[in-house]
Amino acid sequence: MDQARRPEHTEEATAAVATPEATAEAAERAPGDVAEAVTAEATEEAAEATADGTETVTAGATRAAHAEVTAEAAEAAPADAAEEVRREYHARLDRLQRDPYPLYDRARRTAGLTFVPLLDAWLVARDADIREVLLRPQDFSSAQSLRPDVQPSPAALAVLGAGFAPRPTVVSTDGAAHRRHRAPLNSGLSAARVAALTEYVTEQAETLAEVFAAAVAEQGRADLMAHYARPLPGAVVGRLLGLDPEDVPTAVHCSYSAERLLYRPLSETEQIAAAEDVLALQHLLDGYARDRRAAPRDDLISGMVAALAPDAGLGPGPRALTDDQRCELVANLQNLLIAGHLTTTALIGTAVLHLLRHRDQWERLLARPELIPAAVEEAARYDSAVQGFRRTTTRPVTLAGTELPAGATVFVAYGSANRDPARHPDPDVFDITRTRPHTRHHLAFGHGPHGCPGSQLARVQLRATLAVFARRLPGLRLVEGRHVPMRPTLIHRSPEELLLTC
Repeated sequence: MDQARRPEHTEEATAAVATPEATAEAAERAPGDVAEAVTAEATEEAAEATADGTETVTAGATRAAHAEVTAEAAEAAPADAAEEVRREYHARLDRLQRDPYPLYDRARRTAGLTFVPLLDAWLVARDADIREVLLRPQDFSSAQSLRPDVQPSPAALAVLGAGFAPRPTVVSTDGAAHRRHRAPLNSGLSAARVAALTEYVTEQAETLAEVFAAAVAEQGRADLMAHYARPLPGAVVGRLLGLDPEDVPTAVHCSYSAERLLYRPLSETEQIAAAEDVLALQHLLDGYARDRRAAPRDDLISGMVAALAPDAGLGPGPRALTDDQRCELVANLQNLLIAGHLTTTALIGTAVLHLLRHRDQWERLLARPELIPAAVEEAARYDSAVQGFRRTTTRPVTLAGTELPAGATVFVAYGSANRDPARHPDPDVFDITRTRPHTRHHLAFGHGPHGCPGSQLARVQLRATLAVFARRLPGLRLVEGRHVPMRPTLIHRSPEELLLTC
């Protein structure tokens, strides 16, 4: 068995593996100590350094730090050295997140699990191992599934402190608590509910495609993400929840601010602005929850209020929501709103990108529109919007021959499972004619108790997108000579912008 163990060195160097803040704390000591504290302290074995800057440690190996501090930084003033460590950490994390597939490939071919210091987690990269983890929630807890990459500044935390206290959500719970949070989602996203939304999705897709086509005609090019991929899922999840249309742009904007606050390095001024957006979103959702308590409607907000805060009052009229109920509802509505549109936006962007990048596949789709459902599945498999989530061991366990102690963090990489040749023949080939059973046997929408409850609604939106663009803009193509940067994130992987022309 491979024994999973961390470097046996000082507490500060151990913490440095996890976050730039901890690494920077070590760097703020006397300048002469910086290099030793951050780059070489008690390293027992050399880590594998790859061409793309990613560093991994296989089971049984050790690594003291994940961000190398240059000699120049070590000689600088302590504050400068700390900032240099933060910048280097985020630069390396960005490189990994913009293209995680080389790391996945190495991890799948390595015996046991691979420890990735930049993720502060053991990478679960093979399809079979990932499915095992997802079907063992009693051993692999979801409590820290969305642990932030960035700790907000005290000033930003002070802003958030004036808002609603965080509460567990469907993403971060297991067992009975998870079933309680998931029940209203299963009802609100049932096959009948999705079918009832399909006409609205089609109408919105047509309208937004027309706006996009007009922008291309006027300017010669247009950004699909700004003109189409973000507005469509925002409108759809707003309709599902029951938001007034005029509130949807604010909700979408604030959702991105929430993601940036916890996963992107921002200046303190930017963090405060993002925190204020989060606060505005919380108050918006709280207003809807209290309104639906007083006057329920046929929407998902009403369903969540009824399920998570049932009114057991005996007097006339509905009882007001308690403070605790309001906090829980805001947390779960915010989670649903963000998950409901960021990931679908990402899926639309990556699907169109790869269809146009692989021109033969786009031409095949134009000739055979019946391939649209298969194209949706292949796009989801080939470049998954949600690349994975963290899980935490609840007891000592053995996975892939690697022994993990209680409290160990693993990153369950859906995106790696979807490129595993043991499951998908020629996994690095984008092929919309991929035969069953491989078309639907991917993990883009998860697996087991935490499988995405909105997967069918996401599919409906992407099918409508491909149908309308194939019919309206068959000559669509990528703007030549423009690099398409991917967002540095593993929770809604997508192009930052996607400039298209005809």
